[in-house]
Amino acid sequence: MAEEEKVISFLQEFNQVCSEIGKNPEEVIILGASKSQDISSIESAFKTGIKHFGENFLQEAEPKIKGLDASPSWHFIGSIQSRKAKKISSLFQWVQTIDRLKVAEKLNKNRPPELGKLNVCIQVNPDHEKNKSGIPLAECEKLLAELLKLDQLRVRGIMSIPRATNNFKQQRKVFGKIRSCFESLKDIYPELDTLSMGMSGDYKAAILEGSTMIRIGTGIFGQRE
Repeated sequence: MAEEEKVISFLQEFNQVCSEIGKNPEEVIILGASKSQDISSIESAFKTGIKHFGENFLQEAEPKIKGLDASPSWHFIGSIQSRKAKKISSLFQWVQTIDRLKVAEKLNKNRPPELGKLNVCIQVNPDHEKNKSGIPLAECEKLLAELLKLDQLRVRGIMSIPRATNNFKQQRKVFGKIRSCFESLKDIYPELDTLSMGMSGDYKAAILEGSTMIRIGTGIFGQRE
């Protein structure tokens, strides 16, 4: 299937899912998870309607960001090494993987003022998986309060990648816990507007539980080779 047709097929599926559950598709941002994809694939997806892309590795992302003719919104969605925070803060519009104040402070310190505030999300780890980044849900409010003191960051909400499962009820249960955390934070800080959760295999459950941003790799680009 041609790259454009793959994206169109996913968008049709996405719109159908939103229609079935009574969700306005314009209320959910589709983030193309473009790790391992080349510039031409990203350009094709952009032309077909994907305006946000997420990258996991700075060294892979930099030539794409600088070489792409289009101007999508770039999100950093990988683990952040402190020594790379300076460059990340100047290349990306979003960083979704904040789980340490020290890293956030470095991003804040190095964000060029002329670029405007850097949008950030706190990464939470609801299943306490040792091989994943993110903080426990219970620690979210404490970190959020500290992040709001940093004047070059705009805290948008929370991001999570729960343990993968094909069980739809279990997907909804975990996403529901994350949503509850987000809603509790939003009660205190009403400016929060982003609940980033859901991937190609579980985005329907995520949207049902209030996701405002889904990260789609396989659904848009196909299986990685």
